[in-house]
Formats: sequence, C-alpha cells, structure tokens
Amino acid sequence: MTGAQYGPGIDVQPNVMIGTPGEEGDPPAFGTDATIRSGTIIYSGVQIGDRFQTGHNAVVRERTAIGDDVTVGTNAVIDGKTTIGSSVSLQTGVYVPPYTDIGDQVFLGPHAVCTNDPYPVRRDDGLVGPTLEDHVSIGANAVLLPGVTIGEGSFVAAGAVVTEDVPPETLAVGAPAVHRELPEPLDGGNLI
Repeated sequence: MTGAQYGPGIDVQPNVMIGTPGEEGDPPAFGTDATIRSGTIIYSGVQIGDRFQTGHNAVVRERTAIGDDVTVGTNAVIDGKTTIGSSVSLQTGVYVPPYTDIGDQVFLGPHAVCTNDPYPVRRDDGLVGPTLEDHVSIGANAVLLPGVTIGEGSFVAAGAVVTEDVPPETLAVGAPAVHRELPEPLDGGNLI
C-alpha cells in the first residue's frame, strides 16, 4: 500500500494489494469513505472517487478511472484502461475488459460479461470495448460484444447476447446467435 493516496474514512481489510510492485504509473488514489474487502487487488494508476466499495477478491487493473458511489462485487474484474461513471454497481463475477466506457447510474447483474476482441486469436484488429450510456441495466449472465453501444436508459435482459447497438430506452432480449459459414477473413489458424 506504499504511496497510495487515501481520503478519510477508508477501510482496507487484510490481504488486500493496493498498487502493484514494479508496475509503472502513479500509485492508486482513493476518495473518502471506501471499503476494500479482503483478497482485492487494485493496480497502480487507478483513480477512484468517494464511497467506493468492493466485495472479496475484486480486481481493478491499471489506468482505470472510477467515479463516486461505485460498487465492484465479489470476484468482479475491471481489466484496466476503462472509465466508469458515478453510482455504478458491478455485481458478483462481472467482467469489464479494457477500452470499456460505463456511464452514470449503471447496473451490471451477476456474471454479466463485456467483451472487447472482435476476432479472438484469429486477427489482430485492435480492441474495442462496449459503451454503456447513463441509466443502463444489464441482467445476469448477459454478454455484450465488442464495440456495441447500449443507449441511455436501456435494459438488457438476463442471458441476452448483444451483438449490435441497443437504441436508448429499449429492452434487449434473447440470444441472436445463428450458424453460418466461417467468413473468409477468419479462415485459417489462430494467431496465438
């Protein structure tokens, strides 16, 4: 925890790692009244607002900016290079990859998964996470594919697989996956 910046009222429980040894960047900075539960790891270069709290074993990776009143649930992972607004709740097991933008007043239910690699291990076209605008709710076990935008006030139902943008104030339901022939750009082996 050396070098981390804390506001008043922070409760850091045992077995927490704040700032990563050998990691470049500024030490993490916290606002006031945070609760960081055991097993949590918060990397260097993270900026967190007031009234932040985690469940157990949460991970917040480098170059992440988090607003006020944010909860990161047990076993949730924010994989860095991400922006999260204020009044956001990431429930147990949520995964947020790099290059994801989350607005204010957003809820991600248990085990919701955001993705950022359009062609995993097949092509290197760069990573692009989803954008969740203000007042979005994402149900349990929903999956958001790379680059999709979930419009303001939208609701993504539990188990939905979002493959394209969701307009504002819209309900997204179901899994639209279909079987098709592998397209030519993806033909060939993996690039591992």
